[in-house]
Amino acid sequence: MQGVELVGSFQHAEEALNFVRSGDVDLAFLDIKIARDDGLELARRLRSLRTELDIVFTTSHSEFALHAYDVYPLDYMVKPISRNRLAQTVAQAAGRRRASSDEAGGRAVNRLTVRGMGGFEASSQQAGTVKWISKKSMELFAYLLVNRGRSVTKIRILEDIFPERPLKNAEAYLHTAVYQLRKALSPHGYKEMLISAQEQYRVDLEQADVDFIQFEHDMKQLSEINEANSAAAIDLEKQFAGELFENHSFVWATAEHERLGVMYDSFAERLAIWLLDRKRFREAAQIARRLVSRNEFEEESNLLLLSIYGALGDRQSLHNHYEHYKQLLLKELGLQPSPVVQLLYEQYR
Repeated sequence: MQGVELVGSFQHAEEALNFVRSGDVDLAFLDIKIARDDGLELARRLRSLRTELDIVFTTSHSEFALHAYDVYPLDYMVKPISRNRLAQTVAQAAGRRRASSDEAGGRAVNRLTVRGMGGFEASSQQAGTVKWISKKSMELFAYLLVNRGRSVTKIRILEDIFPERPLKNAEAYLHTAVYQLRKALSPHGYKEMLISAQEQYRVDLEQADVDFIQFEHDMKQLSEINEANSAAAIDLEKQFAGELFENHSFVWATAEHERLGVMYDSFAERLAIWLLDRKRFREAAQIARRLVSRNEFEEESNLLLLSIYGALGDRQSLHNHYEHYKQLLLKELGLQPSPVVQLLYEQYR
């Protein structure tokens, strides 16, 4: 792997400890079981020797994950491990190392932080919140962010952001929006973040943290929820702060808005079911209630919440929610709950 040097490989704990005592090591990959030695205990001893050492557990024993986090590892990877998964962990370690180096050298790491879930705003430590000069310059930035650093042709931007204007007028408005966006980003040190060439535009995301991009990436990493990553999954679910670009009527964002919402719903439902299976009822109920609030008519979410109330033995909440759902269907759609919902209610009532 480019930029990575393997400096040692050991089958016994003492060998690894002796090497770290005298060698320069940034990142250590440990198995839970190293021959006859305990990998967790080795991690604790390594941490006492070198507090800044990043430790990654690579193992088939996911049941040890909670104990592993006592030594604050950078990552915990359950075998088999793909090359892409390994590369992401190495990149994460390298990023932490660069950040630590910058802080030690007194150089502030200035990054543009973008919040797109539950609204839209951008800010930096250097200059605070970005002050948009016009709504169209703000919309242009959001549009390019949704394209995740990919180049977009001028004609497509004109069609999506200025659909009602004649071509010549639209081109003039686009040039103005580009100028205003660069001017708004300039106090933050990101005037050159907007790149244009050959009638195409894109944003350089190298030094930007965009919540909805990171959220989607993290959801994909949690394709399977288990004991090793459940804490991260619960934390991630809480990060869904609202709909994409909430309160902004960007017509071109409709498909992306719906796609991100569907991804969240699927992830949150899987997490709630996982918690329910482990009898963590109150955590599961909190997520299920949020799912229901997003779409009160959606049967699967209502079934899930009723199942949680039933398993919890909370008959009052079970009855109240069933009646609310029943009245909602009758009033708005003229329907009764499906036989599946009725049967579940009767089972727990």
